[in-house]
Amino acid sequence: DCRQYTNKSCEECLKNVTCLWCASSGMCMEYPVRRILPPASLCELRSARWGVCWVNFEALIIAMSVVGGTILITLGVCCCCCCKKKSKKQVSEGPDKDDERAAREQEKRRVRQEERRAEMKSRHDEIRRKYGTV
Repeated sequence: DCRQYTNKSCEECLKNVTCLWCASSGMCMEYPVRRILPPASLCELRSARWGVCWVNFEALIIAMSVVGGTILITLGVCCCCCCKKKSKKQVSEGPDKDDERAAREQEKRRVRQEERRAEMKSRHDEIRRKYGTV
């Protein structure tokens, strides 16, 4: 029972993990497990200690909020930077070098094919003229 540590020391009270120490009243009581934070009627947050004597709930809540907010802001900034960098790279890079090379080769093939067609047409025209089918 936590009440046996009332009016003793915080360290003795908190040896039992189910106990909550109220520094303002010097009371040791059962931690209200149904609630996340102890109600003000039991003990004020700045006087409540749980786990360790050197951190009160008020400081713990502020510290956790600052750390959580810093992590969220850092993640948001990193995501924005990565997205901007990626979109900037796509815009400035333009077509890929492989795409350019493939387009040049395709153009060369098209030109060669047109030359062959023209050559075949002229050869067929000569044959037609020779045999008088034109």
